[in-house]
Amino acid sequence: MEDYTRLIFVLTDLVAPLVIGYILHQKGIINEKLIDKLVQINIIGLATFLSLLSFWVMPLSPELLILPFFGILYVLVPGIFGLLFSRRFHNPLDQGAYTMSAMLGNLGTLGGVCAFILFSETGFAYTQIIVTFQNMLLVILCFPLAHYFEMKQVSKSSGLHIHFSFKEMFLTKNQLALVGMFAGLALDIGGIPRPAVFADIFQLFVHAGAWIAMLPVGCLIDFSRAKHFYESVLSLIPLRFLLTPAVICLLARIFFDDHVLLTSMLVLATAPTAINAVLTCRIYKLNVDMAVASFLSTTAIYLAAIFPLIFVSAKLQ
Repeated sequence: MEDYTRLIFVLTDLVAPLVIGYILHQKGIINEKLIDKLVQINIIGLATFLSLLSFWVMPLSPELLILPFFGILYVLVPGIFGLLFSRRFHNPLDQGAYTMSAMLGNLGTLGGVCAFILFSETGFAYTQIIVTFQNMLLVILCFPLAHYFEMKQVSKSSGLHIHFSFKEMFLTKNQLALVGMFAGLALDIGGIPRPAVFADIFQLFVHAGAWIAMLPVGCLIDFSRAKHFYESVLSLIPLRFLLTPAVICLLARIFFDDHVLLTSMLVLATAPTAINAVLTCRIYKLNVDMAVASFLSTTAIYLAAIFPLIFVSAKLQ
């Protein structure tokens, strides 16, 4: 029964910071500047530290060489479905918002915490390998695609012009988590044991990271505007919770047979729309409210039904 008590983390680490962030923002206690600082603390500091600790005790196997490429599928599979389903919208800004909501799943924060709830540090480490490729595709695929939809709606002379370089994509402070991953692997390969005290520190920082990541999300929610688009994003429910996990999990079973890894991949394959979809829509002037509606509806279903079902199923096996 003790394992089942870990489900309380869904409320304490995921739901609570969302609610509190929303309340604080509505009361004017937290502003945009503080939100930006929290985002940076999470991406640059906590993510790097947690990557180092989790990869320090990561069980090395040939499977890990294949796993990163599945990170591409976590974007491409729902993205292809999203592009096809978005054709029913006439406004390119709606098409773009729908596609971004389909492509970008909440793998890093919500998926990472849920995998940690199930399998502690091993589950968390598996998610970080996959998330690395999603973050890469956010820059080199999702941003240009969002820009394309923006340009369909407005003249090219008034749009954003994106110029990518190797430095901008891979050598920014937002990629420091990669340094943590490689440092942890180096320590593990070098045979340097991780001090036992870091086990407790790791758990503390996972919970803290969830709060620092989800609190700003709560601040960005506007229920009054999002409510007009819930019907428009209904088709994202079978896309995110049935079609995407079916394709990814069928392929995963060809290459992997480890229960912990396969279940961790299922946790990510069913992940709801990410806040990065909302942020991308803001950057490229797409329909932000549609992305928020997708984030709210799919996250509610995931936390209330999808993940609890995965959790119980995993524990019964």
